[in-house]
Amino acid sequence: MKHFKKISICFFLWIFSGHISFAQDIDRWDKEATEKNNPNTLWFKNAKFGMFIHWGLYSKLAGVWKDKDYYGSGEWLMNQAKIPAAEYAKVASTFNPVQFNAQEWADLAKDAGIRYMVITAKHHEGFAMYDSKVSDFNIVKASPYGKDPMKALANATRKNGIQFGFYYSQFLDWHEPNGGGNKWDFKEADKDYLKYYKEKSIPQLKELLTNYGNLGIVWFDMPGGLNKQQTQELVDEMHALQPKSLFSSRVGQGLGDYRTFGDSEVPATPIKGAWESIYTHNDSWGYISHDMNFKSPREIIHLLANVASKGGNLMLNVGPDGEGKIPYYSEKFLRETGVWLKANGESIYESTYGLIPAQPWGVSTSKPGKLFLHVLQPSGNGKIEVPGVNSKITKVYRLTDKVPLKYSLKDQVLLIDMPLSADPHNTVIAVEYQGTLNDGYLNNIPTVSAQYDNNTLEVINAKTSGAAKVETLTYSHYFGDWKHTPCIVKMTRPDDQAEFKFNITTPGDYKVSLEYSCPEESSKQEGLMEFNHKAYQFLTLRTSEFNSGKPLLFIKHPVAIVSVAKAGIYTIKLRPETNGKELFKLKSVILQPVL
Repeated sequence: MKHFKKISICFFLWIFSGHISFAQDIDRWDKEATEKNNPNTLWFKNAKFGMFIHWGLYSKLAGVWKDKDYYGSGEWLMNQAKIPAAEYAKVASTFNPVQFNAQEWADLAKDAGIRYMVITAKHHEGFAMYDSKVSDFNIVKASPYGKDPMKALANATRKNGIQFGFYYSQFLDWHEPNGGGNKWDFKEADKDYLKYYKEKSIPQLKELLTNYGNLGIVWFDMPGGLNKQQTQELVDEMHALQPKSLFSSRVGQGLGDYRTFGDSEVPATPIKGAWESIYTHNDSWGYISHDMNFKSPREIIHLLANVASKGGNLMLNVGPDGEGKIPYYSEKFLRETGVWLKANGESIYESTYGLIPAQPWGVSTSKPGKLFLHVLQPSGNGKIEVPGVNSKITKVYRLTDKVPLKYSLKDQVLLIDMPLSADPHNTVIAVEYQGTLNDGYLNNIPTVSAQYDNNTLEVINAKTSGAAKVETLTYSHYFGDWKHTPCIVKMTRPDDQAEFKFNITTPGDYKVSLEYSCPEESSKQEGLMEFNHKAYQFLTLRTSEFNSGKPLLFIKHPVAIVSVAKAGIYTIKLRPETNGKELFKLKSVILQPVL
């Protein structure tokens, strides 16, 4: 018992400190999930677009406690303000979401092109948003609302052909003396986590998996307090109730049916198997009245295309308010996204990752015999270049109206004339071909062209030597704002090198900038950039520290202007000039045409 307590305490202490290991722990939870071949994941892999809903007592508080505004993740308000459990529980007496309309929510999801929905049945605050017989701390018994909104929502989503599922925080429960997380009310030394699982967590999960029909997903969150054998027993017991339901990887111990990445994380390259990227529509997951930073339809569509181009699903969160209404801009922007999907959905649904890696103009998705080019950033000359096309092209057309487009194919480079009128969000070009198209990720050489203001070389495509290596760094700028950025690290000696190979299609002059983060102790060190057999020196500049949960800040540091006499393959090599401390954490290399 004490051993389980120690594991759990260390886990959530890392989380509350904002330490990097949080996202690394998430990766550790889901590694085995990616190796499974669960036949029930087929609908999930084809769905591509889901809706996450965070709704609870925190929605009533709206990010405010005792006249003080809190920012970040609104569903963590009880923890942020260290609200006593007994005092927080009184909020339920005023929670009366009379404007909730299950059919309106389900209709919004359908209009938005959503294929599955997951809603919080119980978040870390411990309040059940359904009629639980296990604990009276629920919306039916503890609030004046007195009804079970989950029953109505489950029925409405199924009526609209949308897979339905529950989120459940299985370990963190700030309301319960034996639940994980609340150390301001309840002493950790007195907690009995297995008692909590036995008396609340597992019985409530059984209720959810028994009383609400077939569930597409059970979205577990925050594992802790159980070893692998105990977690396996939990999974087996729940799967016996819902054999076809998919369990998220955050059930822990690598025992999920599909992989969920960290909050607001998209992998740098395609990932095999069933996986999901989760984002929230503004900055908070739970409703905050003063959070108005909503992603535009264009941003949502770009995010959806990017995730699909890596072979995964996007589950986008909305946070209804305490009255039961989804925020105005969430409704408006999701419906606009749905309009785009209605015309371009063939390029998203049932697709797999794009065989053409990300280009200056955008990303791609694939189906057998067909490529979909998502042109997110049109070029200046009205054409796009698609490298690595080794098959016979039979058709090229704009997806929305099937209007043929002019194209040419030479030396495995497909050149396409863009339509005169571009979609303001994302113009999708369909390319039909015969035979087998090479997977461009196997030998990816990025393209650099003067037709784009910025040509970014990502570190994931770099070749490293010596001690230099690529790592994904996780950090936040404010509470709950997780960022995940691949960087080249450990460059301390001249033989620790990063090499970028790329294809310049337009001769001319280019300004080369290095995007990196550099703490004060690493600043003012000399580095060398080599291009076309010429060396350029630079001195590193201080940006930010990377410790104690501080944000990681990046600078775009111009280090040279280089001249390119003819098109072709070129390389940039970067390394420290002498032995020293880590040179920097390199995020990308940017080439800008000098006009």
